[in-house]
Amino acid sequence: MDNLTDSLVGALLGQAGLKRKTALAMPTLIIAANLPDIDAACFFWLDGAEHLGFRRGITHGPLAMLVLPLILWAAMLGWDRWRRRTRPDRPPVNASWLLALAYIGTLSHPALDWLNVYGVRLLEPFSGQWFYGDSIFIIDLWLWIGLGGALWSSLRAERRGRPGWTRTAAVAVVAASTYVFANGLFTGLAESRVAAELQAAGVRNPLVVASPPPVAFWQRDIFWRNAVSYGDTSFGPFVNRGPVGTGRPHNAADPRIQMVAATNSEVRAFLLWSRMPIAVFAPDGSLTLTDQRFRDPRAADRFTVVTKPGE
Repeated sequence: MDNLTDSLVGALLGQAGLKRKTALAMPTLIIAANLPDIDAACFFWLDGAEHLGFRRGITHGPLAMLVLPLILWAAMLGWDRWRRRTRPDRPPVNASWLLALAYIGTLSHPALDWLNVYGVRLLEPFSGQWFYGDSIFIIDLWLWIGLGGALWSSLRAERRGRPGWTRTAAVAVVAASTYVFANGLFTGLAESRVAAELQAAGVRNPLVVASPPPVAFWQRDIFWRNAVSYGDTSFGPFVNRGPVGTGRPHNAADPRIQMVAATNSEVRAFLLWSRMPIAVFAPDGSLTLTDQRFRDPRAADRFTVVTKPGE
């Protein structure tokens, strides 16, 4: 998910009562909830689409889940000791609880990243397999409104000394979890229904991905493909669906792609990342690679690789 959602989840976990456990609980939870995204620093040393093969990998895997909270914990304890030089009256830090909160916040991040169609490599570096929840759009407006409103309400009640401010945050966490679970069920229904229709239309062994659109959580953009062709449709109570089963060649099995990948790091990174690749060879021999999930012109540049003739 986006970093605002990560931060809201970390803050609400604190408001639900965890911040009572120790000083520095809230900043620890919020920083921890964003910590695996330190891999965004790769933009400083990787070129073009090479970031696709690096992001949501090593810093989201099991080794990072063990090490990153320890680093944050040590940093927060160091910060506390430094501040106590001028503020010896600061509230006490419970080191055990601070470590636990660093782990809770950090683990929330890959759990949220798993929810969308972009996916996350939860086993890196032991396995490069991607995991996808296909349940929530990467920036979900309704989660922003619900989580943000609940956080504001809880903080406001706390400042005014009203009882029940932790309950507001806890209810918001449960409600958000229910919303995510319901979206997951709807995604599963959409994928199974469309897969059955494709098989009835003669499409063998289809892969079906139901992608939630930015706002309309009650609908799904459907991307499907098999070994040779791909297509798309929609699913939901208010959509005018077109026919399924009419596909176009995606050329993902063209042996020339691997030949280009042998000498082109951007192509290798793209193929490592891509779940639903589409390849187009121009008459001059140049190759354009895109992914069905991210062909929106507003974002296509970030998810497209174009090689030069002869590469």
